[in-house]
Amino acid sequence: MKKNYLYTLVLVFSLVTAVAFLYQYKGKQEAVPPLKERHGPISTSSEWLNTKAAIQGLQRNLREKPNDHRSKLFLALAYMQEARITGDHPYYYPAALKLIDEVLEDNPEEPVMEYEATVAKASIQLSLHQFDKALETGKAALAINNRGAAVYGVLCDAYVELGQYEDAIAMADQMTALRPDLKSYSRVSYLREIHGDLPGAIEAMEAAVRAGFPGLEQTAWSQVTLGHLYEKTGDLTKAEFQYQKALSQYNQYAFALSGLGRIALKKGQRKAAQELFVQAANTLPEFTFQEELVRIYVKQGQNAKAAETLEELIAGMEEDQEAGHIVDLELANIHLELKKDYATALEYALKEYERRPDNIDVNKTLANIYYHQQNYAKASAHIQKATRTNSQDAELLCLNGLIAYKTNKLADGQHLIRKSFTINPYQLTPLSVEGKSLLSSSLSKI
Repeated sequence: MKKNYLYTLVLVFSLVTAVAFLYQYKGKQEAVPPLKERHGPISTSSEWLNTKAAIQGLQRNLREKPNDHRSKLFLALAYMQEARITGDHPYYYPAALKLIDEVLEDNPEEPVMEYEATVAKASIQLSLHQFDKALETGKAALAINNRGAAVYGVLCDAYVELGQYEDAIAMADQMTALRPDLKSYSRVSYLREIHGDLPGAIEAMEAAVRAGFPGLEQTAWSQVTLGHLYEKTGDLTKAEFQYQKALSQYNQYAFALSGLGRIALKKGQRKAAQELFVQAANTLPEFTFQEELVRIYVKQGQNAKAAETLEELIAGMEEDQEAGHIVDLELANIHLELKKDYATALEYALKEYERRPDNIDVNKTLANIYYHQQNYAKASAHIQKATRTNSQDAELLCLNGLIAYKTNKLADGQHLIRKSFTINPYQLTPLSVEGKSLLSSSLSKI
């Protein structure tokens, strides 16, 4: 009897221990966010095979040593890159942030690890459009190490998005002085662009491309951005060359495909443009590709298809929002341009304006919404803030001209609209159509 009792106790103890072990092991397993399989063209590249092998190695390290800070940091960085390549922001950014927070909460003893993890956290917050948090985190990283180039990059981006452009320039200068490379040159390019120096912006982006390694996603991104700068100046030949070059070095790069789609549209090749945007959207679920498809479907009278694509687009944006990715400005522009729902667009834009009232893009959107609501006084107030950096963006100049015209500054309005078409004669927006019509009407009255 006593023997059976002891046997039962041993058996129960063994079962409890086994369950506890399995539960603990399961917890460790779940602590490492899994890698998701890619689909479509991006799942067949050698880059994906190498990436998958590297990530699986890091996950194996973490299963064996759950507190391996270095592996957690590298896995977080890999997931940040996966978010860029796959467009699966709702999954990969929170997964990366979870890993980084675990490293920082463990108070790593090495200052280098603390610095790198803090910079990575600021980068994730930037990607989630949590710009005020990114600035705070970036300043914390700067307090740890003021000789690392990366921290000046995240601070530059945060200041840009918050509309503090002088501070952004100072950060970009520091970054370039420490490490003149693709990342620093691309920031210099954007700052030159928004301050009206398009030739200087192109020069800096050419330097970024030269500093990159062929075949890497970051280099392809720089090539596409350079192409877009040429596109903004109306040089479609050079723009197309850069998009093709990016595709030749980084197969099926979705942003290069969309660039070629825009070129096709500007050449009047609507069918080819649609095919390119569909190809881009099937490669990467980027909302701008769906936006372009909605516009094309509407122009071709495919209203049911346009409505379906628009519904999918907004649902995807809202999913991003639920995952912590702030997309109020993007939703404002979608409701403004595609749904013509100015009241809803204004609600989203004002939420973004409350977060960053000095950002020129936010003010441009508000000026555009108020213009369509025929509230020209408010449109004028916001366009002044949107143009304060002397940006030579053709669409912005055209909007500025239309608002000036509606506020009885007829000569100024016509000058600005005419200037916008001098910079970029291939504009295809509703504003550009209205601008052309206004100029034609003015000429007919002479």
